[in-house]
Amino acid sequence: MTVHTAGSTAGRPARRSGTVRRLNRVVIRFAGDSGDGIQLTGDRFTSQTASFGNDLATLPNFPAEIRAPAGTLPGVSSFQLHFADHDILTPGDAPDVLVAMNPAALKANIGDVPRGGEVIVDTDEFTPRALQKVGYAHSPLQDGSLDGYHVHPVPLTTLTVQALKDFGLSRKDAERSRNMFALGLLSWMYHRPTDGTEKFLKTKFAKRPEIAEANIAAVRAGWNFGETTEGFAVSYEVAPAAQAFPEGTYRNISGNLALAYGLIAASQQADLPLFLGSYPITPASDILHELSRHKNFGVRTFQAEDEIAAIGAALGAAFGGSLAVTTTSGPGVALKSETIGLAVSLELPLLILDIQRGGPSTGLPTKTEQADLLQAMYGRNGEAPVPVIAPRTPADCFDAALDAARIALTYRTPVFLLSDGYLANGSEPWRIPAIDELPDLHVQFAQGPNHTLDDGTEVFRPYKRDPRTLARPWAVPGTPGLEHRIGGIEKQDGTGNISYDPANHDFMVRTRQAKIDGIDVPDLDVDDPHQANTLVLGWGSTYGPITAAVRRLQAAGESIAQAHLRHLNPFPRNLGEVLRSYDRVLVPEMNLGQLAKLIRAKYLVDAESHTQVNGMPFKAEQLAQALKEAAHAR
Repeated sequence: MTVHTAGSTAGRPARRSGTVRRLNRVVIRFAGDSGDGIQLTGDRFTSQTASFGNDLATLPNFPAEIRAPAGTLPGVSSFQLHFADHDILTPGDAPDVLVAMNPAALKANIGDVPRGGEVIVDTDEFTPRALQKVGYAHSPLQDGSLDGYHVHPVPLTTLTVQALKDFGLSRKDAERSRNMFALGLLSWMYHRPTDGTEKFLKTKFAKRPEIAEANIAAVRAGWNFGETTEGFAVSYEVAPAAQAFPEGTYRNISGNLALAYGLIAASQQADLPLFLGSYPITPASDILHELSRHKNFGVRTFQAEDEIAAIGAALGAAFGGSLAVTTTSGPGVALKSETIGLAVSLELPLLILDIQRGGPSTGLPTKTEQADLLQAMYGRNGEAPVPVIAPRTPADCFDAALDAARIALTYRTPVFLLSDGYLANGSEPWRIPAIDELPDLHVQFAQGPNHTLDDGTEVFRPYKRDPRTLARPWAVPGTPGLEHRIGGIEKQDGTGNISYDPANHDFMVRTRQAKIDGIDVPDLDVDDPHQANTLVLGWGSTYGPITAAVRRLQAAGESIAQAHLRHLNPFPRNLGEVLRSYDRVLVPEMNLGQLAKLIRAKYLVDAESHTQVNGMPFKAEQLAQALKEAAHAR
């Protein structure tokens, strides 16, 4: 955990002699083999940057294989970090600095580095065999193909082994610390504080202190190498983003971690035990891992044998009076669909967190996509309406979890929350809220009879509805006098008894739909400083790239506005009015146009899609160009 207070200077490294060049932003990409500890290196550099006070955004990118063949292109893992002295919205379109730990990492990533960018390579890995594995006929370090870049050839492996020669480690074990050497070098280059990393290593390897000390020594050796070698005569400084954040205490947070914290906060604000029924699936598993650590908050986690058992247990927990959650990704949603329909029929609060990934079927487990929107809206038999919300940034996942809980508890309904792999694994600074800033989510369980018969007898009617929300009572099993029938067969209005009456079924279907349609959601805000002709409408994780692209276009004088949806079912009540006030509506999505289909069907607006399904988030510059061309098309 990295915490800093906005405006604080704590933890900054001392200024060093030599040439220091001031920058306002930098994009760095670490890349190497899956076994090189690239994600750990990126995570630690991110934590150091967060503690320094920069605004930041990250993009971890790793293969789905548990262990692809070493040194091959399919086995390349990367971690990109964009940090700045001002508010930023994306992990960057292209890296200014590439750290390539082997030839495969160089070949897989060099195409993204603009000419003039800096490239740091581990020359020890550029052996004939390693070059042959990825199709290099000659070493790119010697054939002139990298002449357009500032290349820093560094024997990272040799330097790491030499730095750790007094620790009694085997050469293989010593080589494993070369990622920490690289981390130390980059920390020197960009004036990142390393004390947090040293504390982290001591904690992580508490049972093996010799490994902790070796890794710390590698970090320090990398720092000292940067300080003393002539190959890095210039270091860079990116000042803290003092004006980007409101006053408060911040920490770096990923989307999945923010969801976990949001769920815990919701359970505390509702004064309900939190139950998670889950089956591990990428990229949702981290939520299960995190929540399992918090039994002290009344959290119960159940790792089921399959997706169906997981949601069945969660629905049972909802019936029993818990704030019930199930987490999954697209393939798991397909398996859970029947039980979601049962939850619609039972009208019980249940949160379904779908951390979307590339499909169909198993698809791209470690890549991002937004293609489950229509599945969340309609992927059940019969008329089974479910509210759908989507967070926009990793930090926003915390608030989205609270919002999803509010809707589920208030309206007694299952709720879909659509995050995705980009948000789940990406991170940004998050202001830790005060307790009194959190919503009151307390619910009132049914305590006794709620209906009087014609003969004066008082009875409990499990489907007698709140006239404002249309929610039915939540009766905890075991409460005397509240016994009632549950199950998936259609229920009689009020009594909940089994009913095959056509008129009753028509009434119940329309009532369940009216309950969802009546959910209270805020009106849609529009960023339109100049009364534009074109509106860019987005949802979910496209917020960062869309906002960055629209800001560029607005700064260039383009007549363009932006709005971003959190609530996808029901839509904000003013959405139709907003859409009809623009000549053109553009909808960028990481699917083939699912929101655009919904917009066109509901509002009869000629929404135009701009789509991408390559497993990666939009790049702001490319999106800006596409939006500009679409806005000017006739």
